[in-house]
Amino acid sequence: MINETLPIKVNKTTESRINQIDWDNLPFGREFSDHMLVMNYSDGKWQTPEIKKFESLKLHPATSAIHYGQSIFEGMKATRADNGDVLLFRPDMNAKRFAESCERMCMPAISDELFVDLVRNLVEVDNEWVPKKKGYSLYIRPFMFATDEFIGIKPSDNYSFIIFTCPVGVYYTKPVNVKIEEFYTRASRGGVGMAKTAGNYAASLYPAKKGQEEGFDQLIWTDGIEHKYIEESGTMNVVFEIDGKLISPAEDTDTILKGITKRSVVEVANHFNIPFEERKITVEEVIAALREGRLTDAFGAGTAATIAPIAKIGFRGELVEIPTNSPRTFSTKIKNYLDDLQAGKEKDIFNWLVKV
Repeated sequence: MINETLPIKVNKTTESRINQIDWDNLPFGREFSDHMLVMNYSDGKWQTPEIKKFESLKLHPATSAIHYGQSIFEGMKATRADNGDVLLFRPDMNAKRFAESCERMCMPAISDELFVDLVRNLVEVDNEWVPKKKGYSLYIRPFMFATDEFIGIKPSDNYSFIIFTCPVGVYYTKPVNVKIEEFYTRASRGGVGMAKTAGNYAASLYPAKKGQEEGFDQLIWTDGIEHKYIEESGTMNVVFEIDGKLISPAEDTDTILKGITKRSVVEVANHFNIPFEERKITVEEVIAALREGRLTDAFGAGTAATIAPIAKIGFRGELVEIPTNSPRTFSTKIKNYLDDLQAGKEKDIFNWLVKV
């Protein structure tokens, strides 16, 4: 298991908190497992990684990530199969996307193989924290930030790569209401929308807060030039079913984050011969289909929620409900397949699962 070219130190805690957890009532992202993995970059190379007790970080006030935003992360899950195995879902894709974020943010890359190996080792140490309850999982957060103690504006020479994990329950407990955002922008061409960097999420908080004050759970982001084209939904990719076909914005732009769950939805749809198009989608097209009853399903696709059904879409003061009698056949079939796959109930024909 341990990468022979970069051995991992393992210093386990002697005081586990696992018996303090209410496993039937897990909030998302507020309970943390016993350990974390820390690997520092200095003198032009990655140093020996260490699995150690989960603890707070001590930072210099001039830590450059705090001032200039060199910070990236990933979101992943480990699930427990019915036979007790602990499974990771497509960690190679998280590794690839992490490397792409590193390049865009002028940060040192971690090889895909090492990234996956570090994740596997940490989850193996804390494997008892992977919930056994259906629909629950161990959320995994790998992240990297600049650690120069210097306030000059330049790429840092030093970095910390850390992984911690959280046992989590269901992210959304009901279908969500979303508003099509036509003023604020998540990302613009030439920016960092395709990188999973902290600043993207910071920029989204204020418009999301305004949307929540209007009664919406999330926003549907539109392009930053004309606000004419659909891009993402909240922190997820978005998919619509119109005229019996699934459609989703193409990811051939640097304003949309390449979603691992979304890519999996596309591949599962193809497997089931469900029509799926990835292309530009106009706001006008979506609203017209919604008003005319031709839009019969819409959902967000992302790691935290997997599939998050959309109940209502708000646009310029109008709130239109997706037909309540819509069977949501396609999205339900895909969600059930992905859930069963990660529970070990479906044969892994795509070779997506990695056993810890």
